[in-house]
Amino acid sequence: MQENTSPARPGWLGFLQVLIIAAVVVFVLGGCAVQGPNDNHTLEAHASPRLYVFDCGTIYYDTIAAFGVNDDESDVREMIVPCYLIDHPAGRLFWDGGLPIAQAGSSERVEAAPGLYTVYPRSVVDQLARLNLTPDDIEQVSFSHLHFDHAGAANLFAKSQLLIQQAEYDTAFGPVEQLPTGFVPSLYSELRDSRRRLLNGDHDVFGDGSVQIISTPGHTPGHQVLLVRLANYGPVVLSGDLYHFRFSRAQRRTPAFNTSRERTLQAMDRVEALLVAEGATLWIEHDMALFKTLAKSPAYYD
Repeated sequence: MQENTSPARPGWLGFLQVLIIAAVVVFVLGGCAVQGPNDNHTLEAHASPRLYVFDCGTIYYDTIAAFGVNDDESDVREMIVPCYLIDHPAGRLFWDGGLPIAQAGSSERVEAAPGLYTVYPRSVVDQLARLNLTPDDIEQVSFSHLHFDHAGAANLFAKSQLLIQQAEYDTAFGPVEQLPTGFVPSLYSELRDSRRRLLNGDHDVFGDGSVQIISTPGHTPGHQVLLVRLANYGPVVLSGDLYHFRFSRAQRRTPAFNTSRERTLQAMDRVEALLVAEGATLWIEHDMALFKTLAKSPAYYD
C-alpha cells in the first residue's frame, strides 16, 4: 500500500485538535502561575505552618504615661490590636482575640475609658469567613493574656481547646474583687468550662517544635508569647504585651499596671535571648508602624 504523503486538508476535526491543545497549554501554564498574596482565600493542604494577620481594632490614647513612657518621650498615641491564625498541617491555633467584638463594624471612635478610644472595622467572624472558616473550625485558641484588648473575641472560641497558663486562668476566673486592671470577665466567661490545657511553663503546640508558647509572666500573672518557626520567612515571636512600644523595648520600660515589674524584666531578658538564639524577628503586637507593613489575611506568611 502506498503511503499517503499529501498534506492533510484543514477541517473541523483539525480545528478541534488545535482548540484542545490550546486548552491544555492554558491549563498547564495557569497551574504554574504565581498567585499574589491576596489571591489565596482558601486553606489548601501544605507542609509547614502559615501565619495569618488579622486587624482586630485600634486604640487611641491621649496620654501614654501609664505605660511607663512619658508623653514627651514618644509621639505614638495609636496602637493596633491584631489577632493571628496559625494554620498548621496538624490543626489551627487562633492567637489573641482583639478588642470586644461588640465594637466590631465601628468606623467611629468610641470612648471606652477616660482618654481611650477604639475603632474595630471588621469582626473576627468576617475575617475568618474570608478564609471559609468559622470559629468552630479552630481546634485550639490561646491568648498572650486576658486583658480586654486581647480577649475581645474569646467567647467565640468556647468549642476550641484553650491553652492557658494556670496562673492566668486562676487570676481571670478568680474573685472579681481581686481582678487586676484590664480584666473584663464578660469577654471570656464562656471559656471557664471549655476544654482546656492548663500550662505551667512553655508548651509545644503541635508537637514538632514549629509553634511554641513561651511563658513570660509579669505583665499579667500568666502572660505568654508565641514563637512561630516559618519555613520561608523565618522564626517570628509575637510579643503579646511584653512590649507596647519600640521605645519600651529600647529603654526596658514597664507599665505601671503590670502585676510584677521584676518578672516582666526577667521575661524581657528571656525573650531577647530567645530572639538571638533563634535569629527570630520580634513583632511588637501593638506597633502600628510595623502592622502597616505586614501583609494581612487572606495573605499569609510561611
